[in-house]
Amino acid sequence: MSGGGNNVVNKVFYATSYHPIQAGSIDGTDIAPHDNGVRRALLCYNAGLYDPSGDSKAAGDPYCTLFVGRLSNLTTEDTLRKAMSKYGRIKSLRLVRHIVTGASRGYAFVEYETEKEMRRAYEDANHSFIDDREIIVDYNRQQLMPGWIPRRLGGGLGGRKESGQLRFGGRERPFRAPLRPIPHEDLKKLGIQLPPEGRYMSRTQIPSPPRRKGSVSDREDGYYRERSSVEREEEHRKSHHSHRRSSHTQSSHRSRTKDREEGSKTESQSDRRERSRGRGDRHGDSKEEGYGSSRRSHDTEEERSLKRHKRK
Repeated sequence: MSGGGNNVVNKVFYATSYHPIQAGSIDGTDIAPHDNGVRRALLCYNAGLYDPSGDSKAAGDPYCTLFVGRLSNLTTEDTLRKAMSKYGRIKSLRLVRHIVTGASRGYAFVEYETEKEMRRAYEDANHSFIDDREIIVDYNRQQLMPGWIPRRLGGGLGGRKESGQLRFGGRERPFRAPLRPIPHEDLKKLGIQLPPEGRYMSRTQIPSPPRRKGSVSDREDGYYRERSSVEREEEHRKSHHSHRRSSHTQSSHRSRTKDREEGSKTESQSDRRERSRGRGDRHGDSKEEGYGSSRRSHDTEEERSLKRHKRK
């Protein structure tokens, strides 16, 4: 045996499976029933007298269905639908009524279109008010909690102090972390869930309802994760391709620019050579013209001298 010690004060844990003896225990360590209700529930539990699948009215997807309790007797289906639809799209709703009088029995089952919407209502609707009554919500333990025994057979969870039949382990009344030694062997023999020593929760933490393996929510999450990775890869590929194309464009632009610059240089050099040749030609012509004119001047002077000599 071992005890929890002072480090577990104000710590709690929740039942993941139902056992009538444990449900009647404030810390989940009882090994014998302490009231007639627990004994009746234990009898049904051991004999397998309760079959949750035998309830023909319990239709719908249990993973999308929410239990709503402590409703006012004046609350109608329309009022309940209006209040609960703000958390998601409601697929079906069943307000449980007395089979003879038709009066409301103060609880209902609300099925949402998706598990995600149910979980939102599970987290946000608890302790909200409908018709001036504070309600409680929980997941569909009737169909999802192994070993479940309903309140009418001495089981259930929660309850009020004045009833004298409190049941622990649920959302409203969790098990307190044990301060006394835990009878591990006795609990194992009875098939009772052992306290999660070292893994207790605080009262402010919300216990998560069971999730269906491979549920639509999981597939959606997986789809979006896969989609995101594919999109990231596609964006990376496009970015890489765009970068390569941009690099190629820049390279081509640089090549064309370089060709133009080289062409301009070649053209400039050719122009300079042509201009130089043109200037040389002009200078040559001027020299030749000067030489010719000088020669003509010299010939004219000789002719004039010869004429003067003949006259004499």
